[in-house]
Amino acid sequence: MDFIFMLTRNDRTVEDCLDLVDLIEPVGLKHVGFKDIGVAPDVLRKLAGAIRRTGATTYMEVVSTTAEACLNSARIARDLGIQRLLGGTQVDEIMALLEGSDTEYYPFPGRPIGHPTKLGGSPGDVEADCRSFAEKGCAGCDILAYRATEADPAELVRAARRGLGPLRHLIVAGAVASVDRIKAIKQAGADAFTIGTAVFDGSYSPTKGSILSQLRDVLADCERV
Repeated sequence: MDFIFMLTRNDRTVEDCLDLVDLIEPVGLKHVGFKDIGVAPDVLRKLAGAIRRTGATTYMEVVSTTAEACLNSARIARDLGIQRLLGGTQVDEIMALLEGSDTEYYPFPGRPIGHPTKLGGSPGDVEADCRSFAEKGCAGCDILAYRATEADPAELVRAARRGLGPLRHLIVAGAVASVDRIKAIKQAGADAFTIGTAVFDGSYSPTKGSILSQLRDVLADCERV
């Protein structure tokens, strides 16, 4: 599975994100992203360029809470050349905004609400949403499985896989903060997962003292499960 390191804490891009790109480069991460909120658009532009220079795939996750802000974030992602846009629920509008660009779209299935975002909805809701996403040409989905309020996280991942089919990419975001959770979502059919806060607060590997050690442990666990 792919590990996507998010330069975010508590669902916001961290203010020192540009410094962190240089710090983490020795780890050799292949997937790095950030949220659409927390820093100014000009910082996001510089951040996207810095990530690209490391050779990593770029991600932006939309966690804004209004329809207008979500669509504006999609425009920003398109204009910055972000490779994978995650989140949001306005699938038709965002797909139209991204038409002709190289940005792939992975919307939220289920019923995301609030900030930090929680996930409502049943496995049936998630499966139906993901089937619709596939029919509309989305590259996959971004599911907040471990922030679910109504269903078992692993069952939501299995439902998303059923809806997407075998060819589209299934990303699990939010609170994947242990090797046991990585193993569970892999067995349920996930292709990738994001971690941000658990690296920054040291909770992924509580006995380690640096961000680099946290990241290396996550990568090692990806290879091991």
